[in-house]
Amino acid sequence: MNYREEVRDLFSVPEEYFLAHCISADFAMGKGIVLEFNKRFDMKRQLRQKYPGYLAGYRQNPAGGDCILEGRVLNLVTKERYFHKPTLSTMEAALQKMRELCQEEGIARIAMPAIGAGLDRLPWEEVAARIQQVFGDSGIEILVCKQEPAEKGAK
Repeated sequence: MNYREEVRDLFSVPEEYFLAHCISADFAMGKGIVLEFNKRFDMKRQLRQKYPGYLAGYRQNPAGGDCILEGRVLNLVTKERYFHKPTLSTMEAALQKMRELCQEEGIARIAMPAIGAGLDRLPWEEVAARIQQVFGDSGIEILVCKQEPAEKGAK
């Protein structure tokens, strides 16, 4: 695995990168970076159309966590409802599913934001460690695109 973090716009990466982000099993997609994924890829409509009973099926998964590939977007399902918070174990389960999916589909490059660390409030250092642990011997390149730090005193 080649893991690196850069300050850059996630949507500026070359086309050979698949883009990963976190969603809820209800496909609500109402806040955060998912709004941009929805705007650019019509993700909410596509997922709801292709997977109409997904939420009920997700509830049957005792470990939680899943990954759905739609186009070049890897949708990490880390929680049941949009207002829930994921856990490190559901995040890890979703990452495991993403690794399996990448190996099945021959996906070699993934770009993602600092998943789980924004609105979901997971500690980024722990999420980053899980990403590196799950993908450690995979040969898959992981690029984490971080935002510019906000200036102190800026509003």
